Amino acid sequence: MDISWEEFKRKYPNLAREIEEKTMCISIGGIRWENGENYDELRNPDVVSFLRRCDTDEEAYEVIDYLERRGEISREYAESVRRQVREKGVRSFGSRKPMGYYLMKYYYGEDV
Repeated sequence: MDISWEEFKRKYPNLAREIEEKTMCISIGGIRWENGENYDELRNPDVVSFLRRCDTDEEAYEVIDYLERRGEISREYAESVRRQVREKGVRSFGSRKPMGYYLMKYYYGEDV
């Protein structure tokens, strides 16, 4: 279905406003490896995996600084992640991973 942005705004003004204001914007860090397998956060955790273990925004900043110092994330990406923590908080990356998260997910196969 092809529709111009103006027509979309006219038909769905509230939805268009939410899209423009990014009211419900959530960052998704999806990764697909070259061999076609899905991302395995147990073997290759990304920034979001580490941030979801943090309790506070201050802990999140420490994790970001550490990963940037080690060269595991670029300066630009670190700044964008810091901005998201500053503006939306660490929980904007997802719910906190509880103790035993990986055991439940990978050993027992439970959805956590």
